[in-house]
Amino acid sequence: MAPGLPPAMDRPHFIGIGGAGMSGIAKILAQRGARVAGSDARDSATAAALRELGATVHVGHAAAHLADDATCVVVSSAIRADNPELARATELGIPVVHRSDALAALMEGLRPLAVAGTHGKTTTTSMLAVSLAALGLGPSYAIGGDLDAPGSNADHGTGEIFVAEADESDRSFHKYAPEVAIVLNVELDHHANYASMDEIYESFETFADRITPGGTLVVAADHEGARELTRRVAKRGGDLRIVTYGESADADVRITDVTPKGLRSEVTAVIDGTELRFAVSVPGRHYAHNAVAALAAGVALGIPAAELAPALASYTGVKRRLQLKGEAGGVQVVDSYAHHPTEMTADLEAMRGAAADARLLVLFQPHLFSRTQELGREMGEALALADASVVLGIYPAREDPIPGVTSDLIIDAARAAGADVTAAPDKASAPELIAGMARPGDLVLTMGAGDVTDLGPLVLDHLAK
Repeated sequence: MAPGLPPAMDRPHFIGIGGAGMSGIAKILAQRGARVAGSDARDSATAAALRELGATVHVGHAAAHLADDATCVVVSSAIRADNPELARATELGIPVVHRSDALAALMEGLRPLAVAGTHGKTTTTSMLAVSLAALGLGPSYAIGGDLDAPGSNADHGTGEIFVAEADESDRSFHKYAPEVAIVLNVELDHHANYASMDEIYESFETFADRITPGGTLVVAADHEGARELTRRVAKRGGDLRIVTYGESADADVRITDVTPKGLRSEVTAVIDGTELRFAVSVPGRHYAHNAVAALAAGVALGIPAAELAPALASYTGVKRRLQLKGEAGGVQVVDSYAHHPTEMTADLEAMRGAAADARLLVLFQPHLFSRTQELGREMGEALALADASVVLGIYPAREDPIPGVTSDLIIDAARAAGADVTAAPDKASAPELIAGMARPGDLVLTMGAGDVTDLGPLVLDHLAK
């Protein structure tokens, strides 16, 4: 166990067990033989998958849900101090463990590979998990999204490699000590926890310092934020190996070509002087870059590039990352998790390439009041890449409303950028509204990190009518 953790996690209780990060840790502990219990605000397919592994999952939060003999209570940063189960843990003197500490404990004794940075963590982590499994290496992994079925976001493998998505949003990635780390980009995001770019850089430098002696940092070469981090880390000296990747001429692993192939692409990269061309089974230049980051990290772990590159083609996507939800009335509906302007732009450009001459329609749900306050104008400008958009109200997640911050900030900016944007009167009317705009051959993209994903099937129902 990592320092500061209770000596046993054989009877853990998870508050918010259905969350993407929490459920993965719960699954691995259950697979390792722990008697897992927990609660979540609502029932879900993820909760059902955990029950099939023997976990006890309660719906709703109540002090009575916490067993007196629980050895620890696992929480995320989203759990509020007044949660009744958390209060009950304090009364009983049961140790409270942050999910990052629990995940760090699971990595003990293995070869951790951590994926951090803005935009693409889930995809890159998933690419590594799938490709390493395809090579028969039996990796353990914990991802922030499901690969295919509910509960597929984590697994206790038989091999020595542990691939983990490392969350910088609350600085919890400082808990890990990876042998290899990936930083995809460094941008100002998570405005509730970071006040400036200097704070962001300091946080990522701390993460880089956590890489084990003789380990490797794989970092993007094409983004100024990542390049600045590289400069700062390089100044520190030491035995950390830095490997850059991207299309820049000075990249250590250089991407020389990305060719769109509908809803997939082919990428050519030069690594250690050898040119490799391989398929990426999801569209978009940014996903090709994620695949090359995964390739560089795998090579740093000692996996031959010539074996890993074709294995990366076995990755066919993760839920909510440009996931095809279906087709009706000649219209395809695709789901996107993008919620930051950079992610939105990347996914919209990818879908624009896949759409060819077809129209691209977007049903967008802003995520968080704080993010909308800081980046609403940039979100609106990103929506100008679509032929038409419908914008929902802000999904609050863990936040309370901020006076004056509404979706109008995005809508006004989008219209100023020349976009065709309609405000949805409410969530219930949005599927029919966007379906009514569509014509055969169009692509409809549901976009956002909130519950807009639930609307894809409803859009398809209206299209079918």
